[in-house]
Amino acid sequence: MDICGDILSRMDTKLNKSFSTFLIETLMLYIVIPNKINFLQFGRYSESCEQRFRQNFTKDFDWLEFNSELSKDILTGNRKAIAIDPSFITKSGKKTPYIGRFWSGCSAKTMRGLEILGVGLIDADSKDCVSLYTVQTPDSKTLKTVNWTLVDWYLFALDKKKKQLLKLSKHVVADAWFAKSNFVEGLDKMGFRLISRFRDDANLMYLTTSAKTGRRGRPKKFDGKIDFANLDKSRFEELQLGYEGKFYTGVVHSKALNRTVRIVIMFANNGKTHKIYFSTDISLSGQDIIELYKTRFQIEFCYRDAKQYTGLCNSQSRNVQKMNFNYNASLSVVNIVKAWVIRNNRPYSMVSVKTMMHNAFLLQRFIALSGIRPNRNLNDKLVKELIEFAAIAA
Repeated sequence: MDICGDILSRMDTKLNKSFSTFLIETLMLYIVIPNKINFLQFGRYSESCEQRFRQNFTKDFDWLEFNSELSKDILTGNRKAIAIDPSFITKSGKKTPYIGRFWSGCSAKTMRGLEILGVGLIDADSKDCVSLYTVQTPDSKTLKTVNWTLVDWYLFALDKKKKQLLKLSKHVVADAWFAKSNFVEGLDKMGFRLISRFRDDANLMYLTTSAKTGRRGRPKKFDGKIDFANLDKSRFEELQLGYEGKFYTGVVHSKALNRTVRIVIMFANNGKTHKIYFSTDISLSGQDIIELYKTRFQIEFCYRDAKQYTGLCNSQSRNVQKMNFNYNASLSVVNIVKAWVIRNNRPYSMVSVKTMMHNAFLLQRFIALSGIRPNRNLNDKLVKELIEFAAIAA
């Protein structure tokens, strides 16, 4: 609660006292409630009625600004980037808005449910990620009514917040699905640069090293297609990164993106397989490309913790605004837990923190209902033991 109050006081957006109190209480309940988190549980675990939560979940709140301020307490490194990643949300029923068929990475197939696009801030130095905000993805039928593709929607979700995002970083890190020319062009117009991964058989060309001949006609631009089985290593710089495999970086031309990019080729120790990472910012070092792309996976851990412990998939609503509030609040609580363990010098464990907060909440409720004022000096050791009961030891 102290962390939430501190972050709200640092925000430029000022909230009225009623909504501020509600928000702090709600975020606390996300970490206190042990099982399924929904409106019914909010009403059971708080002194407010269920209807209060249903009504306030329709209100707008700048989650991006809230989590940006929170990231200052968590991410202390200098190499930051914006990470984006869609996540599948299990949901049944026929009347839920935007329900359709979306790709599920865990099941490795398309499934019926919902999807959210998560936008996070990663730090290659801290090796961590803070979720900034999420938006729900419309289903294919809804997108067709406005002649949009998924790429158009993802670009729209970034464009709405581009001013705030550009203050954090100009680099966007995404997986290989986003290595598309229309997505790269859309990011360029907003002022972003993409870090991603090509297909293993990507069509890449060596830039020519020949001097201009002075003859008529278009000057030669390329010296042929890159054959990864017989790589011309004289055109690349070898990187010493301390990871398994061999890494080479250089500036080449991508036919798919129709632009010059910096790539990093990673050859496995057996020399038979390779991966190609790239950035549209050719001034970025090969080491930064690799380490920022590797750090991108930290956003998956944010999803994991939110789904398992803070009710990301438990929205008891068919209202888009209420569902979006739940998605953002759930992921923001994971950020708050990260800030709490840093402030208290504890190891990060959602199980332990959730157990301790639940125990503390129950103990506080027992004391309040009993009407007894306990002697804090005498009971301090006992209270600490009860709060940390069943928590995982450091």
